[in-house]
Amino acid sequence: MKTPQTMTEGQRAYEAKRAAKAGMSLDKWLQAKQREQEAEEKARLKATEPPKPPKKPGFFGRLLKRAERPLGS
Repeated sequence: MKTPQTMTEGQRAYEAKRAAKAGMSLDKWLQAKQREQEAEEKARLKATEPPKPPKKPGFFGRLLKRAERPLGS
């Protein structure tokens, strides 16, 4: 997002109107908007992250698996 210094007067006026409508100051509005964009970026990166491999069964899991098998094997 553009910082307040790099925004044109028209952009600044537009954002000031939106901030006033939301009941916030322009600075607070821009900070909230920045946090929202960062959260969306994090969510997008997390969605593209490959899933973790399944964990190996622990001691009790292996014990239960052995208990379920027939006695002959």
